[in-house]
Amino acid sequence: MRYPQGGGLTAERQQFREELRLKAAERFARGEASSVIAKDLRVSVRSVQRWRQMWDKDGPR
Repeated sequence: MRYPQGGGLTAERQQFREELRLKAAERFARGEASSVIAKDLRVSVRSVQRWRQMWDKDGPR
C-alpha cells in the first residue's frame, strides 16, 4: 500500500529522507556507484536506484 504524503513518515523523517536524497544526488554527479552510495548513506540500493532514475530524468531539483 502506498501512502499519499511521504510514505507515512513524520515531517522530521521526511526532511531527513530528503537530505539523504540530496546527498545522493551530489554523488550521482560525481559518477559514484549506487551500491557505494547506499552503503555510505545506510539505505537500500533500490532506494538509491530510484533516486538516480528521478535525477537522470528530472535533474537535480
